[in-house]
Amino acid sequence: MEWTGAEDVANEPQGNGGEVGQSVGMRLNQYPADPGGSPGPVGGGPKDLASSPAQKKAAARAIEEHLEPDTRKAGDWADEETGAAVKAFAAKDGHGWVTSTALKKAHKTWGEQVQNLMNRLGSEKEALRSTNILFQNTDFGIGLGIRKSSSLDGF
Repeated sequence: MEWTGAEDVANEPQGNGGEVGQSVGMRLNQYPADPGGSPGPVGGGPKDLASSPAQKKAAARAIEEHLEPDTRKAGDWADEETGAAVKAFAAKDGHGWVTSTALKKAHKTWGEQVQNLMNRLGSEKEALRSTNILFQNTDFGIGLGIRKSSSLDGF
């Protein structure tokens, strides 16, 4: 392969009005280069983090009623299917396929990842539920500490 062809292409005029030999920067999806500065909040959402106790309860309930059972079901299905594939490729006459060993290893890794995901979902659910209690207790504690009775109040 000759590199002169690449040089010829680089020196050809560009279809966007570029000049011969003009440096063309990297472009992704026809968007201009980053002008710099802060992009602002992702998605154009609010700048502060706020949620109501009802939203936290709804999120915890969604994890408990939908995400955890669906994830468990998907993990079990994949577990059964992969187990069947491992058996199909296993040694029947003393010489199994190399694929069986690789699938067995991937199967073990998959099981660990599903368990990690289930643990994470459980942690997030509990965090959502305990956050409300933490904030309420903090608010009550601050409220009690702000104004305590004084012996001078009777005068």
